[in-house]
This record gives sequence, C-alpha cells and structure tokens, in this order.
Amino acid sequence: MFLLASVELPAQKNYVQYVDPMIGTGGHGHTYPGAVVPHGMVQLSPDTRLDGWDGCSGYHYSDNYIYGFTHTHLSGTGCLDYGDILLMPMGTAPSPDNKVYGSSFRHENEKATAGYYSVRLDDENILAELTATTRVGFHRYTFSANIANVILDLKHRDEVLESSLKIINNRTVAGLRRSKAWADNQYVYFVIEFSAAFTKSDNWKDERSLVDGKDESGKNLKACFSFDSKTVMAKVAISAVSIEGAQRNMKAELPGWDFDKTKADAERIWNKELSKIDVTGGTHKQLRTFYTALYHTMVVPNVNMDVDGQYRGRDNQVHKATGFTNYSVFSLWDTYRGAHPLYTIIDQKRTIDYIQSFLVQYKEGGRLPVWELSSCETDCMIGYHSVPVIVDAYMKG
Repeated sequence: MFLLASVELPAQKNYVQYVDPMIGTGGHGHTYPGAVVPHGMVQLSPDTRLDGWDGCSGYHYSDNYIYGFTHTHLSGTGCLDYGDILLMPMGTAPSPDNKVYGSSFRHENEKATAGYYSVRLDDENILAELTATTRVGFHRYTFSANIANVILDLKHRDEVLESSLKIINNRTVAGLRRSKAWADNQYVYFVIEFSAAFTKSDNWKDERSLVDGKDESGKNLKACFSFDSKTVMAKVAISAVSIEGAQRNMKAELPGWDFDKTKADAERIWNKELSKIDVTGGTHKQLRTFYTALYHTMVVPNVNMDVDGQYRGRDNQVHKATGFTNYSVFSLWDTYRGAHPLYTIIDQKRTIDYIQSFLVQYKEGGRLPVWELSSCETDCMIGYHSVPVIVDAYMKG
C-alpha cells in the first residue's frame, strides 16, 4: 500500500536508495543516468550517442564510449534534441576531434544515484563526477596523469545556428549556443568557472587552430583548457536569456566549491520530493521500480527561467514571471492522462505553475502548448492536450 504524505516524513527514511537512474537507459527507454534535481533546468549527463531514435536522451546503455558531459537532456521522448555545452576531461594532448577527446568506459565503473553520476574514463584513467543545482552543473575531474585538460565543444550534436565563446579571465569563460533540432530556435547562454586557473587555452574554429581565441563567434567553436592540478572542478550555469542571467544563476545557487555538499543537498532535495508518496510493504525490487518511476515523473517539466524570473517566451522576447515559476518541456500528448493528474494530487503548487506557463505561452505565442520545448512549439503529435490538463486541475479545485 502507499500513503500520500501531507507532512514531511522523518528525515531518516531514505527514499533515494530505491532510485536507479540506469533504469530506462537501455532498450527503447530513452532516459539518461546523469545528475538533475527535481524539475531542474540543468540535466548534466554523459553523451554516448550522437543521433538515431535510441539516442534521444544522448545516452544508451549498449554503448561503451563517452563523447563528453552536456548540460541539457530529454527523458523518455521519441525525438532527439538537447545535449548542449559539452565538457570532457582528457589526459593527453588537446584535440578538437571527439574520436580523440572522448573515452571508452565500462558500466561496472559507473555510479548513478538521484542527483549524482560518476564514471571512470578508461582511456586515461580519469574519474569524472557530476552533480547539480537547479540551474548549475557541477563537475569534478580527478586525473591520474600529469596532463589535465578540459575540452569545451559548442558544436556537439545538433545544428548550430550561432555560437560565441569569450575568455573572461584565466578561470572563467562564457558564451552562447543557439541551435536547431526538434526545437527550432533554442538559446543556451552559459558561464563556466574553473576551480583553478588554466595555464593555457587552445582554441579552434571550423576545426582550425586559432592564434588568439579569446573572443570568437561562429558555428563550430571548440576549446581546451590546461591545468597544473590533478583535481579540476568546473561549474556551468546556463540561461536562455543572457550571459548575465547565467552569472546571476551561479551566484545565487552555487557560489562556492563544496562538491560533496552540493551532492548531499541534491540528495536531500530528492528525498523530500520522493517522500510525497510513502510506500509500505513490498520487496526491494518493487520499491526500486516504484520510486524510480516516481523519480522519472519528477525530472520534467523543467524550470525555464532565471533566478530573477526572466525567461525567453514563445515570441522569442524576454519576459519576467511574476508570482509563478515558468516551466518548459510539455510533452502533453504523453502526459495529460497520467502524469498531470498525478501532479494535481502530489504537486499542486507546480500544477498551478504549469497552467500559468500554459497561459503565458498563449499570450506570447497565440496558442496553448501542444508539445512545447525550450520556448519553441514543435507541434508534435495530435490534439490540444493542455486543455484537459487545465480542466482536470479546475475540477479538482
């Protein structure tokens, strides 16, 4: 049996232990194993596949090669998109070729829990660890060799409409990646801060090395940052609005460098979220199935605004959410029958925010969402299923 928790349950009850993010990453599940907090704007996860229907999430369990770690991912969809802002550690000479900077890996060297992912990269024996806040991805790389490089690839995966990269100082870089795939005009501004100063940077444009790549724009930009340290951390904040928005997101959510605390905070947030349904009885396997399924209902929809409330609307203009949190990734043809009725029971505050998001999309785009992704209407699938979502919530008061 299960109980809907109306009050916070004792902290010692560990729901996170039953979540296995690897479930759904094989077959045709199209899920990803990486780090995300509930409904987070950042989904930081490894990319093992560049295209194809079973590459929708960027990861497939049958693969044994990681191209890098990107900050946006889709879960359970039937179309491919996201995979923005790739970072990848490497312990050999810099290269813009993903067949060189990527690495093989083995599943026995992976660990995935709610809010955390780690893998040992076989080619150069590098331990990569990932965690996240709502709008910031947090990387920790532990190198075994004396060479410590981190690749940044802004061309990775889908079609780039425009991109830019600016080296602000020897610890901070920023830029934009605007791309086209399922969403036909997706904006991802970013700011990356490193825990240590990089001693040099190598920059490429259209696969050609640049003498001075401190401020570049184009459709194929890559860089490599070299460090004199065996442990390198990187924080990556994103925004659909501006670089300044990404900077504010980082300052508000992750000003420090305590990776283990950030990981523990993500786990605590997940434990509270999962405690909304308390299951008694059942085997460990049954509890794992239940809480992993519940977890997957809570990774989407995703926050779609900066900490100051600014967001990019369906009209491609910047707006400010007042009195609600703006969300994106409304797979309504898939979710109106099961997920959204569940949200009206266990997540009433977000349900109101979802409907408010629908209404501003109507105001800014002329229609309620059909299958909205990153402030773009994909018009995927039939029907107008935002209407029954609104009616269901209204009928439940």
